[in-house]
Amino acid sequence: QPPAGPARPPNVVLVNRRQQGNPVLKHIRNVRWQFADIVPDYQLGQNTAALFLSLRYHLLRPDYILHRIKEQQRMFRLTVLLVHVDVDDVVKPLGEVTRAAVVGDCTLVCGWTPEECARWLETYKSYESKPASSIQERVEPDYVSRLAAVLAGSVRGINRTDAHTLGTSFGSLAAMMRCNDPDAFSACPGIGPTKVRRLMEAFHEPFRK
Repeated sequence: QPPAGPARPPNVVLVNRRQQGNPVLKHIRNVRWQFADIVPDYQLGQNTAALFLSLRYHLLRPDYILHRIKEQQRMFRLTVLLVHVDVDDVVKPLGEVTRAAVVGDCTLVCGWTPEECARWLETYKSYESKPASSIQERVEPDYVSRLAAVLAGSVRGINRTDAHTLGTSFGSLAAMMRCNDPDAFSACPGIGPTKVRRLMEAFHEPFRK
């Protein structure tokens, strides 16, 4: 549950003061926002919050997002990890952030510009009182299909066909993450050297060099 505090103004995004100077703010035009003393970076509703992370900043302080997630864990029903992709080589840092989001039970969304990040915040705010199904992608209920949806959205270059093949071959995400043998991945149809490398990086690269 959110922390007790002053009544939250209706239809307003509350913004942590540490976000002062973030260029995303000047692009939030379709909903009202105001600075407030809150724990997350953005409070989008009674049960929804967002943490903001620049990948450029993550490369400088890879432990930062882990501390931020832990700081406000279990305070909100939904925590969005909004990532600004502002570096050219995204595979390693985005893999690290994806793992942090999974461990911290956060929903990861990415924006490649401040404008796109602002649209994400506006979208979550506008859907505050609507059921989650209204903005969620429709995924088949079986395990392999759900696993395919996760992999295709998390590892660059892995499409749904690849993800479905991997899920069928390995049986579970845990089995993939435990696998240290690149040949086991390359044995799957359609998984070439580049995709094998990206999978190994996503599952096994440490947060620090």
